[in-house]
Amino acid sequence: MKIKQVLLICSFFIFSLTSTAQTPKKLKLWYTQPADGYIVDEKNGWVNDPEWLKALPIGNGSLGAMVYGGVNKERLQLNEKSLWSGSPDDNDNPDAFASLVKVRELLFAGKYKEASALIEKTQVCKGAGSGFGNGSTVPFGCFQTLGDLWLDFGRTEPFADYRRELGLEDGVLRISYTQAGVHFVRELFVSFPDQVLVMKIRADKKGAIRLKAGMTRTELFETAAKGQFLQMTGALSDGKGGAGMKYAVCLQAKTKGGSVVYAGKEMEVKDADELCVFLSAATDYRLHYPDFKGNDPLATAQSRLKAASAKNYNPLFKAHVADFSGLFKRCQLHLSNSPLDSVPTDVRLSRYRENPTDLHLQELYFQYGRYLLISSSRRGSLPANLQGMWTNKIQTPWNCDYHTNINVQMNYWPAELTNLADCQQPLTDLIESLAEPGSRTARVQYQAKGWCVHPITNVWGFTAPGEHPSWGLHLGAGGWLCQHLWTHYAFTQDLEYLRRVYPLMLQSAEFYLSMLVLNPKTGKLVSGPASSPENTFLAPDSSKAQMSMGPSHDQQIIHELFTNVLQSAQILGLNDAVLQKIKTADSKLQLTQIAADGRLMEWAEPFAEVEPGHRHLSHLYALYPGSQFNAEQTPEYFQAAKKSLEFRLSHGGGYTGWSGAWVTNLWARLFEGDKALGAINKILVSNTSANLFDLHPPFQIDGNFGSTAGMAEMLLQSHSGVVQLLPALPSAWKNGSVSGLLARGGFEVSMVWKDGVLESARIKSLKGGLLRLKSGDKIIDIQTAANTSYSLDRNLKW
Repeated sequence: MKIKQVLLICSFFIFSLTSTAQTPKKLKLWYTQPADGYIVDEKNGWVNDPEWLKALPIGNGSLGAMVYGGVNKERLQLNEKSLWSGSPDDNDNPDAFASLVKVRELLFAGKYKEASALIEKTQVCKGAGSGFGNGSTVPFGCFQTLGDLWLDFGRTEPFADYRRELGLEDGVLRISYTQAGVHFVRELFVSFPDQVLVMKIRADKKGAIRLKAGMTRTELFETAAKGQFLQMTGALSDGKGGAGMKYAVCLQAKTKGGSVVYAGKEMEVKDADELCVFLSAATDYRLHYPDFKGNDPLATAQSRLKAASAKNYNPLFKAHVADFSGLFKRCQLHLSNSPLDSVPTDVRLSRYRENPTDLHLQELYFQYGRYLLISSSRRGSLPANLQGMWTNKIQTPWNCDYHTNINVQMNYWPAELTNLADCQQPLTDLIESLAEPGSRTARVQYQAKGWCVHPITNVWGFTAPGEHPSWGLHLGAGGWLCQHLWTHYAFTQDLEYLRRVYPLMLQSAEFYLSMLVLNPKTGKLVSGPASSPENTFLAPDSSKAQMSMGPSHDQQIIHELFTNVLQSAQILGLNDAVLQKIKTADSKLQLTQIAADGRLMEWAEPFAEVEPGHRHLSHLYALYPGSQFNAEQTPEYFQAAKKSLEFRLSHGGGYTGWSGAWVTNLWARLFEGDKALGAINKILVSNTSANLFDLHPPFQIDGNFGSTAGMAEMLLQSHSGVVQLLPALPSAWKNGSVSGLLARGGFEVSMVWKDGVLESARIKSLKGGLLRLKSGDKIIDIQTAANTSYSLDRNLKW
């Protein structure tokens, strides 16, 4: 064996010892009281739900529940992620194109007030659109709660020794307490392998378990006992006066000892020693498309339930844990030394608001984002929506849809970097589903080639603009979504995946080719009319406007898309006339300008901002999540982006949960670790509920996901062609280790650091190829072999 190989093996062994020196933690959210403060109005059928943000989420990507942990009465608020009201609808506006040329002429001429009036009249969708974010009764529809499972244990005695905990590592929720001299333990999980929710109840005295179970919903439901099932069925509104999507929920129980009776609208368990409850749910979502051959939702739910209940609990439990922890354990972060967690999560959070130095809470928050992504986005499901998959309302906030002007993208920011690329697949599926309706929108609205989508979409393929252009005419959405297609390839180096998604990227680029026009003042190509999402400027004609030609956000996205398409074509060995047009257009794009004060210009002209502290930071897209602006290749833009961020924050920006998460990532890209952690602290102090959900407000899950991504960006970056170790390490993270982060190029990275300096690293090359590695001011190149690990010391010697 060669000397270098021996040294490599020895250094790998030393790294393994060092990186495992800290005792692994059993990460969990835990509490000493239930979240049972809801009030049920039996007469009117509604639930006042102040405790929902204390309940704990479980899910398998399709089926989810918020578990309250009640002692005398338990509530599981249920969700099935495809359950939407509404139906497919034609919202493309055939009158829009006739005014497009005039709108552009007015904008180029500086007549913003006239242009805005014409845009509001013509450049919007046809029909009711999203109902201005209240679409439950219009065709756009909304994601809705599936309903509630109620368990009445028939007891009223006091209880003690209560504990409610959610294991992040295994996805199992455990509840335990003592009541009337009996110790009860519940375990709950939602199985991806078996597609059911499972709850096991144990007691330390025989015959002590009894309950009555029922299922309800605020509207449009029927509950009935049918044979050996309790089932709830119904159909939501299609938004056109008829019945739309059908759904079904089925409940079944198995006991040791005692009995189970299904009668009327209840399932009753009497005098059991041990109890397993199984719940399944399904919708006929895909049946709304003529080419789909699917099953009736009730038959699907019953089939899943029969298959699962035919198994013993232990095989179901083991299959779930193996599946869930197999994903979760890929990435580990250690910032604190103590393996013990002796402080309830809500108490930790309360203390953190007084003194934000709790390293364990920071670890927990990082991993909670990964837990939520695993629980809300799995193969075969829809992507995580604005609330992941957990919502307790009929009319959900902003329809709980897919906002494509940052929110659904932010949901997937941590997927690749924190080793959850598998969870990204539903987003790819969604993007693919938008190509057909999006090509119709491009043709009808703009007489353009390719496909497009605007700032909102739903399960019915809505790709038209929104009802008002101030927020509804975001043209960069399609290109932004395509960034995720390229990013997945960049991290995984999966050529088959690139071949699959390349046509989507190319067709999106064709749309922008059709939309670009020459700016008569500069001779450069610009998009428009377009917005810098939801922001407003003071126009030269003294009007307040949102629409302009060539805002920086659009131009950055288009340049990035063109670059990624050309690079993809080169990798795949493709060349044609369209690619030459893209290359030529890319060279003529109007690029982001730097203003006289050193900041990036948000618009093509130096307009004054109406709201200097606006929550969106769209003109910083090229810094993050893009990579066009970086310290190595574009230092002047890098500094201008920093000044822009400082200005925005000095005027109150970053005040919402998701915006604060974006700020975290931007500071990390600027190598400002302490400021990045400061943004996380602000989120935890001001925008986090007792169950660690991010509050926009209200609850929006993108802040959770964006925060996890930002914390990972502090530790590893690879967007500029160099894999940078600890690029933005906060001073508070003096000692620690991380394993299983991924870098572009197909590299898995693990590190240990002491006193704020890299101690050792291990890089596994998944595909082989050149690795350019940086730590501090040291840079090395390694020509790696596939499936080979490289261990390095603090000086990057290997």
